[in-house]
Amino acid sequence: MGEVKVYVMSHAEARKRALNAVAESPDGYRVKIEPPKRSLDQNAKFHALCSDLARQCVEWGGMPRTAEDWKVLLVSGHAVATGLEAELVRGLEGELVMLRESTAAMSKSRGSSLIEYALSWCAQNNVKVSGGFND
Repeated sequence: MGEVKVYVMSHAEARKRALNAVAESPDGYRVKIEPPKRSLDQNAKFHALCSDLARQCVEWGGMPRTAEDWKVLLVSGHAVATGLEAELVRGLEGELVMLRESTAAMSKSRGSSLIEYALSWCAQNNVKVSGGFND
């Protein structure tokens, strides 16, 4: 039982299997119960928003930014807006680097909050969004 096993608590059988795995686990193993991660739909919607910003050549810092740039800007802005600290550090080659939270590690509720933040920013800055947001 050396590999990591993940059980999604979506039905009685999954809970039964998880309980069995806990009962059979060796001493020193750990159990972690956490909320669900952000969904693939949330991921697709957020990346569509970033692409909308890039496609419309929305400028930040005096120049149009790529979808990846917008991802970094929106995640950083969302973190600060929701009370997380931003950390700017000197990088390995002397450059400035903003350390930010990982979107892949976000919970569903955090992912929803990020999308709401991005939609709000787009609305305040007259950015047209696609991906079913205007339906």
